[in-house]
Amino acid sequence: MKAIILALALLLPAGIAAAQSRPSTVSRPCAASQRDVQVHGAVVLGTGGYTYDRFVRDRSFCLVNEGTDPAFVRSADTPACFVGYRCKDMMRWFDD
Repeated sequence: MKAIILALALLLPAGIAAAQSRPSTVSRPCAASQRDVQVHGAVVLGTGGYTYDRFVRDRSFCLVNEGTDPAFVRSADTPACFVGYRCKDMMRWFDD
């Protein structure tokens, strides 16, 4: 019984963290979103309303078959803020 209580106590903070909302680019200065991507390497940011995307610092945060595509988002202080890159499937680039 003690093991079950201990396991639940250890898992509770993880559940709370998962329920936190992601930062929204539209309500933050451009530099704040850029800093998050640079510091963490890969981060999910809200991009307005119910939309969101994953932004990365460089290709090392993408899958082997993915490349990077520059990502510009709306922020509180600029309509086109370069926050980093999005991972994109490289095979889609070569489709005709």
